[in-house]
Amino acid sequence: MGLFIIVLMSVATVLLIRNMNKRLRRLPDSFVDPKDAAREAEIARLDADLARSEVTPGVPAGDAVAGDADVPSTKGEVKPDGAGDSTGDRPESGKRSQ
Repeated sequence: MGLFIIVLMSVATVLLIRNMNKRLRRLPDSFVDPKDAAREAEIARLDADLARSEVTPGVPAGDAVAGDADVPSTKGEVKPDGAGDSTGDRPESGKRSQ
């Protein structure tokens, strides 16, 4: 009876080891750091806010002309591409300046 229990436990151990090896092979080499994922999500949100603020309110995106002189400029407006220093266009803290 003792030999039967030892053989049964040995078979169960071998099956468990095989199952764990299969599961470990399916795991990725590295996991995503939650801080990096949160940072990427914040960057995507800021990019979406920037793209949304570039469209002039009340004017469809295709009708806006970059050289309109009679369009008043507001204090928090985003500069068009190529205008000004590109390093100072975005606030570092993620908050919009008022």
